Amino acid sequence: MAKTLFYFIVFPGFLFTALVGLLVSWIDRKVTARVQWRVGPPLLQPLYDFVKLLGKETIVPQAGAKLTFLLSPLFGLAAVTIVSTLLWLVMISPKVTFLGDLIVVIYLLAIPSICVIIGGFASGNPLASLGASREMKMVLAYELPFILAIFTPVIQAQGAIRLGDLLQYQWANSIFLNSWSGLIAFVVAIICMQAKLALVPFDIPEAETEIIAGPYIEYSGVPLALYKLTRWMMLFVVPMFLVIMFMGGIVFSGWHILWGILKYVLLLVIIILMRNTNPRLRIDQAIKFFWGPMTILAVVGVILAFLGL
Repeated sequence: MAKTLFYFIVFPGFLFTALVGLLVSWIDRKVTARVQWRVGPPLLQPLYDFVKLLGKETIVPQAGAKLTFLLSPLFGLAAVTIVSTLLWLVMISPKVTFLGDLIVVIYLLAIPSICVIIGGFASGNPLASLGASREMKMVLAYELPFILAIFTPVIQAQGAIRLGDLLQYQWANSIFLNSWSGLIAFVVAIICMQAKLALVPFDIPEAETEIIAGPYIEYSGVPLALYKLTRWMMLFVVPMFLVIMFMGGIVFSGWHILWGILKYVLLLVIIILMRNTNPRLRIDQAIKFFWGPMTILAVVGVILAFLGL
């Protein structure tokens, strides 16, 4: 029992993921600032922001559903913590896994977005409801190509749906990224990841210049701090999930550890470049993009995987 609590609370669960998420958030903000010819925040600025929010008053809108409004950010945080724990335990010991853990991870990765939707609607604010509606449309748009992209490696690995089996298959053969189907699925997954993280050009639900903060507009204090922490943790967890699925994860042996970290850094660089070189899309443009070119490309990847390419 104590060992299980350590896994979920300390490493590789909440505390570890939160600290790395804060660091990654600082890197994102610092690089973005340098691109814009600004100095950027100090190293501990994300931590300062989080602690400051924890000390602020939590205000619940009078027209809102109090319990739903307050619990939504907590469920999102719990989901991303569980995902991080599962991913790192699998990388540390690939044989310690369970049947269908890949499906569980995909399901849990959707919960933070669902919590944003529920929290936005529960606030009773028209702008929050508009942002929640946009978030719902985005989830419906990117989840299909994302799932198709994720299951392309499953097809290549003869139907393995255990994360540990997928890792061992790549270690014994070659990473899925080295195949045409894997490369296509990886490109689709990266673009869907940008939408899942709600970053430019897919930050449509929040859209500060249009609807202020969208679903978060009524949040303050601890609930807002939890939402922000969840987003920072997702910035670490989702790319790491793609590293496991397409790039062989991290091998905890000698220089392989550094190589595994560089894989994540590569995805982080791609995320930051996409964020700083694209304008925000309209919601209709984003839906057409994911249901059109991205879904078609994902289907092509699936077909090529069936053909063994």
